[in-house]
Amino acid sequence: MSVKTQSQLYPTLLTNRRAINILSIAIPVAVALLIGIRQKVPLGEWTSALPHVIGMINGATSLLLIAAVVVIKQQKVELHRKLMTTAFILGSIFLVTYIVYHISNPSTVYGGEGAIRYLYYFLLISHILLSIVVVRYVLLAMYYALNKQFGDHRRIVKLAFPIWLYVSVTGVAVYLMISPYY
Repeated sequence: MSVKTQSQLYPTLLTNRRAINILSIAIPVAVALLIGIRQKVPLGEWTSALPHVIGMINGATSLLLIAAVVVIKQQKVELHRKLMTTAFILGSIFLVTYIVYHISNPSTVYGGEGAIRYLYYFLLISHILLSIVVVRYVLLAMYYALNKQFGDHRRIVKLAFPIWLYVSVTGVAVYLMISPYY
């Protein structure tokens, strides 16, 4: 009986560079199209609680990313892998809950005024734009790690980590700023 390598245990999708290229474009486009649907899909009252779940997911992701950097600097590779896999899974859950919320609920209007309004929109716009950018970097980081291309993995996470952390932290900040208006 042969022992499978780590990359063989994960879906082929993540180990295929072409799939990464397609997903890097398809995910943001699909999200934009689904959110842009004017006619909301009535999925039930439970979906109104999803912004709170999304905020918690972003907070947990931020903590996982920071913890993963700390443990890899301590050369705890297996714990790093588990933390990053969990962060990746949370990112996937975030994506699903975000889409479900936005296709089933009207957009919430931010009610803040003055300088705080400008801060809110700066954080929101930078959060959205960088969330589009980070998809490719995160997928490449996973690809390189799963295929044991650690030099490439270290190179790409120098971009992926700060952007992903910024996106997750600003996700929490934007949530906290808009939550009184839900």
